[in-house]
Amino acid sequence: MDEGLDVVSTQAPLAEAPAAPQLWPLSERPGFLARRMHQIHVSLFSERCAAFGVTPLQYSLLSLLRDLREADQTTLANAVALDRTTTTGALKRLAARGLVSRSTSPTDRRAQICRLTEEGAALHGAMEPAARAAHALTVAGLTPAERERLTELLGRVIAGHDHRRGQAEIA
Repeated sequence: MDEGLDVVSTQAPLAEAPAAPQLWPLSERPGFLARRMHQIHVSLFSERCAAFGVTPLQYSLLSLLRDLREADQTTLANAVALDRTTTTGALKRLAARGLVSRSTSPTDRRAQICRLTEEGAALHGAMEPAARAAHALTVAGLTPAERERLTELLGRVIAGHDHRRGQAEIA
């Protein structure tokens, strides 16, 4: 190389190194904690309620029908915050077991009216202590006041996102 020639670099100048991302442990992420709590609850529910062959969603639907006496599938889907297709599938499985009756609405031929059958009411009553135990075990590490506060806070978070009820968030 000639000593008198300057070498011109074609590389861009080195930029400052980006700052290291701030650590954000999973144990501090609300979404992760909510998912773990849900996993724990479903596991406890499954352990306590396996003999009944009812999923947490199905139990919620049975509970709603016990309280409402009857409701159309859209009302039930909204109440459990799921899409109509998922809710309808769960209701069809309950109906196949004779726990729920479904009939066409006399005022809207597109709507299915659901009612708890005697068998459904009996099953719900039989499994309620086990389901309540699963809920209690989910929050067993908290004091009664903390349980109440957690339920209140979860309700507030959910109320703040009520417009997302039944929407799929992942494309």
